[in-house]
Amino acid sequence: MLKGIVVKLLERINDERGSFSELIRDDWNDILGEDRPVQSNLSVSYPRVIRAWHRHVRGQNDYFIVLRGAVKICVYDEKTKELDEIVSTGQDPQIVRVPGNYWHGFQVVGNHAASLIYFTTILYNYENPDEERRPWNDQRIAPRSINGKKNDPRTGKPWDWNYPPYK
Repeated sequence: MLKGIVVKLLERINDERGSFSELIRDDWNDILGEDRPVQSNLSVSYPRVIRAWHRHVRGQNDYFIVLRGAVKICVYDEKTKELDEIVSTGQDPQIVRVPGNYWHGFQVVGNHAASLIYFTTILYNYENPDEERRPWNDQRIAPRSINGKKNDPRTGKPWDWNYPPYK
């Protein structure tokens, strides 16, 4: 994984009433470190929707949790040309920490809408957002390695969000 990306499985406690999971706790230093989330947001996206690429240049970090459906989260380091791809679902809850200085985004995978809650470490500033954007099909996102593998057939080419799985 790129430096600073952390994936933490969330415990789900099931009983006859349903289930309960803690989503984020101030004392989870293994994932938060010095970060303190200050805002939470809910994003609902339809099947195959791609929400990418953007990054935060003033230090914002994001914490993603998929509540329903499935998403492919991608994080790209422009300097090293490394890309990490994480599939996250509502079935097996996890929290994914994404340092905002990396280009990142996600795509809904599967045939159902996805609901994603995310926490940020900086409040959104409507007049001057901490955000740079690129189109989802930006040709400059061309990884040399994917999840640490240089022999992945998708390396050396512009990132294709719609590349068929297991091709």
